[in-house]
Amino acid sequence: MRTAIWLYLFLFVAFFDLHAQYPILTPFAVSIGAAPSFIGLMMGLYSITHLPGNVIAGYSVDRYGSRLFIVFSLAAAGAILLLQSRVTDPWQLLTLRSISGFVLAFLSPACMSLLARITSDRIKQGKLMAGNGLVHTIASVVSPAAGAYLVAQIGFTTAFFVLGLILIVTAACAMFFIRDIPVTAQSAELASQLSAHMHAHEHGMRGKRGKQLKVTDEPQSIPWLIYLLPVAMSCAQGILSFELPLMATSKEAMMTTGLLFSIVSLGALLTLSMLFLNKLSPFLRSLWGAFMLALTYFAIAAGVPVPFMIMLFILGMAKGVIFPALSSLLIERSGGAKYGRTFSFLSVAFSVGAFMGPMLAGQLRNYISPYYIAFLALMIAVSVLPFYAYTTRTGGSGAHFSRTG
Repeated sequence: MRTAIWLYLFLFVAFFDLHAQYPILTPFAVSIGAAPSFIGLMMGLYSITHLPGNVIAGYSVDRYGSRLFIVFSLAAAGAILLLQSRVTDPWQLLTLRSISGFVLAFLSPACMSLLARITSDRIKQGKLMAGNGLVHTIASVVSPAAGAYLVAQIGFTTAFFVLGLILIVTAACAMFFIRDIPVTAQSAELASQLSAHMHAHEHGMRGKRGKQLKVTDEPQSIPWLIYLLPVAMSCAQGILSFELPLMATSKEAMMTTGLLFSIVSLGALLTLSMLFLNKLSPFLRSLWGAFMLALTYFAIAAGVPVPFMIMLFILGMAKGVIFPALSSLLIERSGGAKYGRTFSFLSVAFSVGAFMGPMLAGQLRNYISPYYIAFLALMIAVSVLPFYAYTTRTGGSGAHFSRTG
């Protein structure tokens, strides 16, 4: 558990540093002459450059371990922020953000894989994933407002320089305090048994208590349908991240935008703190959390007479339900192995959605509310996700990944 504590500490610093840029990056781009459509392109390219990094990370983390990639990702991202503090042209900013998207693509698969390898117990794995979400959310509660305040006090240039130094120092500390945990055959077999048990429990196929579960040599395959949900979620989040900073036209408005991002994170923090939710079915938590998220985006798009901050808080609550549930769902289906590959596919799905969201919002915001686009994306995922239960019952091969390697 000491590894988990160190990992949580470094993740907090890294997430704090990265989320602090949310309310300030768009105003900074505007200040150097970028148009809203260009900002949408920049945010989209940042996400799409995750893809090659995710693919490389998926196979490399399983083979070489997580520590190397955590250190590399943090150090490279810090160096890019130091260069970003000297940017004077929108195209320079776009180039640096694209490179940053590639190097940061290694961070999430490496961290999630290391957390998953700490234990093979399904309940403990769920708690570790919830702890990761809790650390992420706590950092995202305070960092947007802190980033906006930092810029208001010392300006864009110095703020980016300070944030870059923080990431480099964090990478140096991670090099000394994080140790890799190899996957053993025993832990993989136990995780596979627990995965099969949870799979049966989820669909009402309960056997006698304590009965030995039959384990096959082949790990359970992961239905493609599961990955539609992270695509839709990141698309909606990308739209929100694109729209909120455009509300800022002054330093005072930038502070307000930072607070709005913090309110979303507070909502997620509330539901992440409800640890009893980990005992419920990850599939049902993912499904109903996504449905609540879609309805909230529709309410924003329709102009429902509810305070905007309350709706943002509800958005955060729904996200706090979905993220740990989705991670637990993927762990169950991974068969106790190939964690890096599994979470790299998850990161790819997030990258695709995060590319689509800002791009669609930037091009269509004059014709349709971007929040309505987020609603449509989420409702498509919610409508299709129940077929996951059908494919897992019937074992339809067409909807699954086949084992490779």
